[in-house]
Amino acid sequence: MYYIFIIGTAGSGKTTLTKALQDYLLDNELDAATINLDPAVENLPYTPDFDIRDYVDAFEVMEKYNLGPNSSLIASVDMALVKAAEMKDELNRIEANYVIVDTPGQIELFAFRNSGRLLSALVAGENKAASVFLLDSFLAKEARSYVSLLLLSASVKFRLELPQVNVISKIDLISQKELENILNWSNGEELIHDLGYVNEYSEDLINSLLETLDTNPIPVSAVTREGLDDLYAELQKIFAGGEDFETEEPNPRL
Repeated sequence: MYYIFIIGTAGSGKTTLTKALQDYLLDNELDAATINLDPAVENLPYTPDFDIRDYVDAFEVMEKYNLGPNSSLIASVDMALVKAAEMKDELNRIEANYVIVDTPGQIELFAFRNSGRLLSALVAGENKAASVFLLDSFLAKEARSYVSLLLLSASVKFRLELPQVNVISKIDLISQKELENILNWSNGEELIHDLGYVNEYSEDLINSLLETLDTNPIPVSAVTREGLDDLYAELQKIFAGGEDFETEEPNPRL
């Protein structure tokens, strides 16, 4: 089993990409299950094979302990980990080649708190896992926001210690020119210039950050499915050296 953690800032398109990626895999006759790890989500466009809301509900926690939305989400995840053994029993009953994990909108759980790392380890167990970090195209089209998202992506990768693929999400909502700018920045072209004034230390940091990217971000639209072939191929490089899970040769449809 291969686990794919979909991670990104609130509103970056994690849930819609989770559904789109599951549909894409199923359409290509590949087993795919989904896991919802967001205890605060109200509606989902897919039916999860595991739902953390069955163990803890952020809205109930918020009301019971008189917490704000952010605090209740953090508390909910911490409370869910107390039920780790029970959750693991249910997780072990999932049978699919690919398991797509939809994570909470509060990215701090995975970038800065131990609870996110512990939760991801509980879910994936000894199976191969990778994270897909969503760079929200609406934010990434501004140079300084793009750099900030790359820094956040690096923080998540460092925290989780998982192979990671960066994705430019929701590309159907930006112009072709804006997308080209983001891709050029990923290659180091004109990024420093478009940032305006930056001191020498910041310039060195940005160049070092770009050098650490394993691959350039993949433009993806969950609506049009553009880029899902490329995302699948990159995940296959991580999981199976480019080979499909059940066959010795790559799936010709993909």
